[in-house]
Amino acid sequence: MSAADGYSNAAAFMVLAEGLSMDVFSERIVDLYERHARAFDRERGRSLFERVWLDRFRAAAGAGVAILDVGCGSGEPIARALIEAGHNITGIDSAETMIAICRERFPTQSWVVADMRSLALRRRFSGILAWDSFFHLTQADQRAMFAIFAAHAAEGCALMFTSGPRAGEAIGTYQGEALYHASLDPHEYRALLQANGFDVVDHVAEDAACGGHTIWLARSNGSGAGAC
Repeated sequence: MSAADGYSNAAAFMVLAEGLSMDVFSERIVDLYERHARAFDRERGRSLFERVWLDRFRAAAGAGVAILDVGCGSGEPIARALIEAGHNITGIDSAETMIAICRERFPTQSWVVADMRSLALRRRFSGILAWDSFFHLTQADQRAMFAIFAAHAAEGCALMFTSGPRAGEAIGTYQGEALYHASLDPHEYRALLQANGFDVVDHVAEDAACGGHTIWLARSNGSGAGAC
């Protein structure tokens, strides 16, 4: 899963719907990105406005470490930047065409068609990234993801993900179709990180220097790691 726009960027044309079940829209995400994968790849910006946060993530994870990219999309520009910086990438995405593009583009890396909600790779990583992907899950599925993050995190692993700035569900559009987003409350994210063995390193809501994204950077303290 990948996002054409950040949660907050799309907020101008989203309809907030707190308390209203919109699971039907969340279940359409994979199909939407599969059908529009080539268009997404063409339209995805390559300017890498995320660079400052990626550099912070890399500094926390360590030079040259293995990174798990959760919802890698077509691998541009984020996976490319990490690969060019010397990291080995394992990218997972639910859209088969996205993974096919990644395999064509970066054949020496590992690319897996998988649903992040049931991910079980049986290995651990020093960096886990879920940039503009995790927020397409329902609130319940997001809560369950923190145990999955922990199961794939080596001690000291850097975890970085984007969310919405506050709790709620929202519908944007991509290629004229409904595009689901959801977020938990920041206090709940902090509690889930702590319960699963991650210490918050930094959190910025609607960072104007990063396209309005809300970003979380955390590090595993080893206390929450379960079985992969």
